[in-house]
This record gives sequence, structure tokens and C-alpha cells, in this order.
Amino acid sequence: MNKPITEFLEKYYLHFNAAALVDASKGYVAHLKDGGKMMITLAGAMSTAELGKILAEMIRQDKVDIISCTGANLEEDVMNLVAHSHYKRVPNYRDLTPEQERELLDQHFNRVTDTCIPEEEAFRRLQTHLEDVWHAAEAKGERYFPHEFLYQVVNSGVLEQYYEIDPKDSWIVAAAEKNLPIVCPGWEDSTTGNIFTSNVIKGKLNVHTVKSGIEYMIYLTEWYRANSGGKGVGFFQIGGGIAGDFPICVVPMMYQDLEWEDVPFWAYFCQISDSTTSYGSYSGAVPNEKITWGKLDIDTPKYIVESDATICAPLMFTYILENS
Repeated sequence: MNKPITEFLEKYYLHFNAAALVDASKGYVAHLKDGGKMMITLAGAMSTAELGKILAEMIRQDKVDIISCTGANLEEDVMNLVAHSHYKRVPNYRDLTPEQERELLDQHFNRVTDTCIPEEEAFRRLQTHLEDVWHAAEAKGERYFPHEFLYQVVNSGVLEQYYEIDPKDSWIVAAAEKNLPIVCPGWEDSTTGNIFTSNVIKGKLNVHTVKSGIEYMIYLTEWYRANSGGKGVGFFQIGGGIAGDFPICVVPMMYQDLEWEDVPFWAYFCQISDSTTSYGSYSGAVPNEKITWGKLDIDTPKYIVESDATICAPLMFTYILENS
């Protein structure tokens, strides 16, 4: 089998962060080959960075078993799917004045570093169809998680009229086709979460129609209990924040608060982060600190790649696809 990325990495990525990238990729492959399962957590603006181009293939080839992501990453993959041609790149974003930033707002562009999301085309195309499934569920007395509502919209085909990229490059499309488990903590602070909130305030929807973060933790508890046998579940963290901190806490919660004594630690840990190792920071904490919190064990394989995930994750995922 031709393995161009593997050959490149193993030839040139020999020291420091480069070596950590290769070691972590090999550890991921070994974990899967031993029958382990893997969670990937997505913080930052990974969907706007079009990580879906490679993450979708990871999902299709069963290299990821569950995803934890922010509400922004949940919705922005679909927004890119339906409004890609309307996005605007601003390579000189460091030079923008406050007045130029306001100009972008007035043009209905919301900037994420060098990429502007087109509010009207992206948010509004999705909004109508999400509101339809929220109302339909409420009319039947049904409740779902945020990702389940998004799956309903994607799987219904109503968005296909808007597709502006190959749907094979959308990780949400791949996840919806497999009904991949997703945990989306803090969904309320996303644009679609804000839209749902506005509907509740206007009296158009019941607040309980969309399931809550506490229910997501219960859902994750049940999933972990069912899937952590054998080699166990690994934890591949992109960035930091709530996307990583929320799901990793399920293990200490089970044995400390539920007092279940047979809870296995996370079986593999890798974080890609450009956060500087620092005092008091979750994103900047070294993996060993997680031992003291009951998340990882002494002999858990631990890796940290202190670099930019938009550069590292595609290389690592390609290595994993080429070797497992």
C-alpha cells in the first residue's frame, strides 16, 4: 500500500513536536488495532478550518467512535456545506482597524481569524429547517439532543438544494449517515443555540424541547459504561475548553460521585494545542496533571503536540488512515 504521508513523517518528523506528532499517531493506531475505541474532541474553529475534509473520512473508516464538540463546530460544518461560496477570506486580518471590523459586521460577515462566515446565507439557510424540526418534535411531545436535531435536518435531504461543497467533505454528513454519538456541551452559546433561546423567549418553543447539558453527561456516562471494556476508550483532544473538559470528567464523576468502583481510566490521551503550558489553564495543563484528577492512570499513553491543530490534525489523521 502506498503511504506517502507516513513515509514523509517518518523520514523528517524525528524530534521535538514533530516526533510527538508521530508518536501520538502511532499510539492512536496501536490503540485501534488492540480493539480500543476513540473519542475526538473539537474545540476552536475546526469546522470553519474545514477539518471535515479529513475528519469525515476518519468517521467513514471507523477511526472515531464518538465526538465531543462545541456548538460552533457542530453548526459551522453544515454552514460551510451550504454557503461555502459566500465565505470571505481576509488574509490581512491582523491589520484590520476597528472601523473595518465594523464594516464586516454591517455586511453581515462574522470573522473567525482570516475567514468570515456569511450570516445571511449560512445561518439563515439552516435556521428555517432547524425551527421546523424543533416545532415538529414539540408537536409530538418529543425531545432530542442538539446533534440529533441536526442529524434530522441533514438526513432529510432538505439542505441538498444548497450544497456548495462535496458532501463527502462534511464531517456532520458522515456522522449523520452513521448516527455517530456526539456530545455537545455548552450548545447554548452557539448561533443555533441562540436562535433556539430566542424562540423560547418569544414563547414559540418550550425550553425542554432540546435536551440539556446535564442530559448529555448522562448520555455520555451510559455510552462510556457500554464501550470502555477491553482495551478501553482513548481521548484525542484538539484544543482545550469545554469540548475537552466536559467529556474527560465523566470518568472521575462515575467513580467519585456515583461511587462505581469498576470504572476504567481513559486508555490513551493526546492533545494538540498551541496553548502555552501555564498555571491554572485546562488547555495548557500537561497530561500528568490529569492523573491527580482521576482521568488518566500512571501507565496511560500520553502525548502532547504543542502546535497548530490546523497543521497537525490532517497529518495525524492521514497517518492513522494509512496505517490502520
